[in-house]
Amino acid sequence: MAKDDVAIRFNKVTFEYSHEKPILDEASFALRRGTKMTLMGQNGAGKSTILNLITGELKPEDGSIYVDSGLSIAYAKQVIPREQLELTVKEFFEKCFDEKIYNIDPKIDAVLDAVNLHAPKDKIIKAFSGGQQARLLMASALIQDAELLILDEPTNNLDKAGIAHLTAFLMNYHKTCIVISHDADFLNSFTDGVLYLDVFTRKVDQYLGDYYVVVAEIAARIEKEKMRNAQYEKEIIANKEKANFFANKGGKMRLVARRMRDKAAEMEEAKVDVRKEDKAIRGFFIPTQENLAGEILKISSLTVIKNHEPQVKQVSVSLKKDNHLLLAGPNGIGKSTLLESLAAGTAKGAKYAEGVRIGYYRQDFSTLNFEDTVYQSLAGAMQTTDEEKLRSVASGFLIDGKIINSKIGTLSEGQKGLVAFARLVLEQPGLLILDEPTNHINFRHLPIIAKALSEYEGAMVLVSHVADFVEQIRIDEILDLEK
Repeated sequence: MAKDDVAIRFNKVTFEYSHEKPILDEASFALRRGTKMTLMGQNGAGKSTILNLITGELKPEDGSIYVDSGLSIAYAKQVIPREQLELTVKEFFEKCFDEKIYNIDPKIDAVLDAVNLHAPKDKIIKAFSGGQQARLLMASALIQDAELLILDEPTNNLDKAGIAHLTAFLMNYHKTCIVISHDADFLNSFTDGVLYLDVFTRKVDQYLGDYYVVVAEIAARIEKEKMRNAQYEKEIIANKEKANFFANKGGKMRLVARRMRDKAAEMEEAKVDVRKEDKAIRGFFIPTQENLAGEILKISSLTVIKNHEPQVKQVSVSLKKDNHLLLAGPNGIGKSTLLESLAAGTAKGAKYAEGVRIGYYRQDFSTLNFEDTVYQSLAGAMQTTDEEKLRSVASGFLIDGKIINSKIGTLSEGQKGLVAFARLVLEQPGLLILDEPTNHINFRHLPIIAKALSEYEGAMVLVSHVADFVEQIRIDEILDLEK
């Protein structure tokens, strides 16, 4: 591969946050200019870490990282940093550049048009919905007109129209691009291949070709490795048995026995580290608050946003136990704002059953205290702390001894999502409010989460743009805010 052609090369790169948290072990891969690659790996494997190593935000412990000196990089992270939520739209885009950009307004107009978002430049970032913030993140990368575009979960919070718009853009994009996403159809429309970060071996495997073909190739390789190892295992046992037999004969037979043992040892060496399947969370059940009867939530009016202006709508929604409501509507219409006010008990036009306990899954995880350890966060969700129950629930969500003592703020977004679900199990709510609960979550976990939500016996209000996920959940009523 000609060096001129290489945009990025990792050569035996090792990186760890601590001895308890190794991420890469002598990982190597190279990326040509103009390629569009998907970065895969399970929650917490270190995908975002690789992106931060590319940008230079992090430095490797060992090995070398080559990034073409002429390669400017624009990185759209999963979420807008908290310290930028108070900025206006114009200030947010100005922060994308080190120096002052004169006449930036036409550039802002062009990138907002590219992501199909119409937004006043004096509007505060936190006033936008999750889907609109996702578009702003994308636009903040595009305005830099960089040679390498890095997108971390760009479809999170986007409605169907937003994903279609982003897909069309990337299909026509001719520069280098790295994308992390759990949306297979989205990836398959434009990706040239996959970089697979194996959480067990901490290596990066590189595959080229159609996304679905690559995923099948990875599965086939795992099967092949398992079969080869099984064959080695058989031969190792046979050689050890023969070695023991010849060793007992004495004399020259001991030499034969030694050769047999050496051969068995060679085969042990030849066995490959088979990539284990990503673990899925255990099936779980969200218990319902006891002694709840009759109407749990009644909504007679709500506010929607049309052309950035609030409008009050009259509705008639009555949720009793075991009633599941889906809130539908495009990005920016006010779904998240409505859920937030329902969760806080401040929604005008809403009445609650007395003493109802509300479990709220918020898409940006701002209900979690990032300074708490995971243990403190889970203990705080319980009515009375039960150590055994807490640890049992935690392990079901892949929260092991290492993670449970980590601060929430140090976790990956996917791990924060699993902590949020574990908290719901421990809270035992009577009313469950869920805002985009699939964001950042490994696709292997989604059927298990969908089953748990279907079986939830309290009142539930859900917002999700992921059609496949919603189809797996029992929904009793749909309220479309646009109609």
